Amino acid sequence: MTAEAPIEIRLRTVLRVAAWLCLAGIAFATLAPIGWRPTTSFSPSVERFTAFALAGALFAAGYPRYLWASAILIIGAAVTFESLQLLEATRHGRVFDAAVKIVGGVSGLTAGWVLAWLLRRLR
Repeated sequence: MTAEAPIEIRLRTVLRVAAWLCLAGIAFATLAPIGWRPTTSFSPSVERFTAFALAGALFAAGYPRYLWASAILIIGAAVTFESLQLLEATRHGRVFDAAVKIVGGVSGLTAGWVLAWLLRRLR
């Protein structure tokens, strides 16, 4: 075991915690009543894409050996969250919104995987 191993383990732990917190935040923003939804000056599609891209990148970097499981989780979360919006009176689930979330999540997974691969190659 190298001297860097404990730092790598701590970093991976931080990335994993951040990934799950990010996904929990997305769940809240997606499923809470519309008045509770945080907003930015960007369009909702950009917000959706960015949120899932961040979650995807965090999961890919935090779980680099489980990329397929992370992909299933992110894509499943996008579809599930969008479907569950149909149960909230002030929200509406749409296929287009789910597609934006999926594309964002897959983009983030790809970016996170490439970053993790580059870091491994630099060691």
